[in-house]
Amino acid sequence: MQKKIGNLRWTICALVFFATTINYLDRAVISLLKSTLSKELKWDDADYANIEIAFKISYAIGLMLAGRIIDKIGTKKGYSWATGLWSLAAILHAFAKNVFGFAAARAALGITEAGNFPAAIKTTAEWFPKKERALATGLFNSGANIGAIVAPLTVPFIAVNFGWQWAFVITGLLGLIWLFFWQKYYRTPATHPKITPEELAYINSDIEPLEANEISKAEKKYSWGMLLGYKQTWAFSIGKLLTDPIWWFYLFWLPDFLESQYGLKGTAIALPVAAVYSLSVIGSVGGGWIPLKLISKNWPVFRARKTSMLMYAFLVIPILFAQYLGSINMWLAVLVIGIAAAAHQAWSANIFTTVSDMFPKHTVGSVTGIGGMFGAIGGILLSLLVQKNLFVHYRAIGKIEIAYYIMFAVCALSYLLAWLIMHILVPKVNVIED
Repeated sequence: MQKKIGNLRWTICALVFFATTINYLDRAVISLLKSTLSKELKWDDADYANIEIAFKISYAIGLMLAGRIIDKIGTKKGYSWATGLWSLAAILHAFAKNVFGFAAARAALGITEAGNFPAAIKTTAEWFPKKERALATGLFNSGANIGAIVAPLTVPFIAVNFGWQWAFVITGLLGLIWLFFWQKYYRTPATHPKITPEELAYINSDIEPLEANEISKAEKKYSWGMLLGYKQTWAFSIGKLLTDPIWWFYLFWLPDFLESQYGLKGTAIALPVAAVYSLSVIGSVGGGWIPLKLISKNWPVFRARKTSMLMYAFLVIPILFAQYLGSINMWLAVLVIGIAAAAHQAWSANIFTTVSDMFPKHTVGSVTGIGGMFGAIGGILLSLLVQKNLFVHYRAIGKIEIAYYIMFAVCALSYLLAWLIMHILVPKVNVIED
């Protein structure tokens, strides 16, 4: 049956997957070179945290702007500009000579990389019916995990054999290669020359009459103020505020955890880091598959989404025991961190999809940008209030393991708190209509 419908939408999903992979590969490079750059450029943990904060501040600003811009100029142009600019920003890191230079390069990377997820979620809303969106989101979002897997397997090797500068240059060039294929193959469903009438009808099968009315769409404009007036926007944004920083913590500090606790450095870090993000791939895809199965059993879409998210929130809790298990065997710590990272990606696939469940398609980029901005603000607060002071203090007194225990406790509880607040704000589906 699916073959008769056509599968062009999954080709588009694959393009978004590769963009997300490159996006995360570019941002992960610096965490794998932290030890090398700290030695060469005389950084300490506070310097590294400041560089990370520069990225997050610009990422937050970029998300707020990117969603609005992409809604205005369209997915194809918006994604093209974002990818081209973040690729150039990634390459610029190779020319930085001090903390300020790296902070400037990270800021440029942050504001441009912010375009990825608003464009990706908008692409999914354009190309998939609601019942498939969580699965499609999980598939493209697994690119974040693949990028994080590829990074430790390649970046240390490049740095050792060619110099750390080339790690930034080579990963940056990948985005420019992707840009060629995006320009060549992407169109909206209604204008794509290779789409079948059956697949176009399937994509549009759950569109409400008002949503399909282009005149209505053109007449109704949503300002940021209007969008912030909806509880649905706040549910999504607070969910991102509380849970996005956890993924940032894994991305920027997992290599440091392995070095601090187990003495792993350079290429020795590659296998355990790759193992964590390999588990994340399973979570990302499975996170979209479970609600799809529930929906196929006639569960309401929103109920299937929220039930799945509650399951994923509980799966993060074992990370509380990461260090105790790690004292027995390092791989037990890697396992529970990997399960928590997988649960995050499963959660992420669904929280993103709640936007297209509740809002008209032409607002998806803007709402995703607002929520993403809140997620980045959460990351900034975590760096300022917890990581910067906490890690500097406990490393100075030789008890860095306490700092990591506190952070793992934060990781364990954030998702349940986020789910509870989202449920209070939006207990039942309430679709915003034009």
